Amino acid sequence: MGKLAIAIVMALACWSCGDGQKQRTEEPKAAEPEATPAEHTGGGSMTEPKLESSAFEAGGEIPARHTCEGDDVSVPLSWSGLPEGTKSLALVVDDPDAPDPSAPKTVWVHWVLYDIPPDAGGLAEGVKALPAGAREGLNDWKRTGYGGPCPPIGRHRYFFKLYALDTLLSGLEQPTKGQIEAAMQGHVIASAELIGTYQKVG
Repeated sequence: MGKLAIAIVMALACWSCGDGQKQRTEEPKAAEPEATPAEHTGGGSMTEPKLESSAFEAGGEIPARHTCEGDDVSVPLSWSGLPEGTKSLALVVDDPDAPDPSAPKTVWVHWVLYDIPPDAGGLAEGVKALPAGAREGLNDWKRTGYGGPCPPIGRHRYFFKLYALDTLLSGLEQPTKGQIEAAMQGHVIASAELIGTYQKVG
């Protein structure tokens, strides 16, 4: 084989090797989209309850209408995303900043409800007729029903806590928050929380 023919064969072989190497180095790039699968950004398929109020946003100020400086009527609430197997709901509203947020000494309970039917979907503003089967416990004024924010000093946080239970809480008569929490032990299958704030203007 002449020198010219040998040179052509070698050039073709090198070109083929380079093209194959180029293909091999580019192939992994096709797999890059798998590193960011959008379908996994939702945190799985399990549903988590959501608790909301049309009166205020999460972390926002509770309108004076729902406090001791206003009409002292309960805030509207709605919930969704309850898990399968929910037999009843319990709702506790309390203030961990009493009496002074800079030196809190107690958690003041504003509202206790239990045996709420899951399909109720929520509670209307200033609710007077509770959903069928729902019952009320005692707040820290030693009475049933809603008692609105009335902070003596500073801006307080108010926690609206909803518990999805796998049972009804039978055998309770106007229970306190502590008695409700004891009865719920081992029966809470999910929970949701909404926080609002309030500071007196007067």
